[in-house]
Amino acid sequence: MSAQEIIKEIQQLPVSQRMLVIEQTLKSIRASTHRQNMENAVEEVIEDYTSDKELSSFTDIDFDRFYETK
Repeated sequence: MSAQEIIKEIQQLPVSQRMLVIEQTLKSIRASTHRQNMENAVEEVIEDYTSDKELSSFTDIDFDRFYETK
């Protein structure tokens, strides 16, 4: 189905369903964009974290429990 056909089908829906389509589409785009941004960020720093011991030294305590004081 082409984009033009999809648009024609959407235009036939009631307004509430069109809004739902828009909301779900935007949510999907944001999730995809966020995932891509995270993957790009990982690619930028992965070499530093795998080769620089100072950056990964605190990972030894990742599973320690910390309690927030109030």
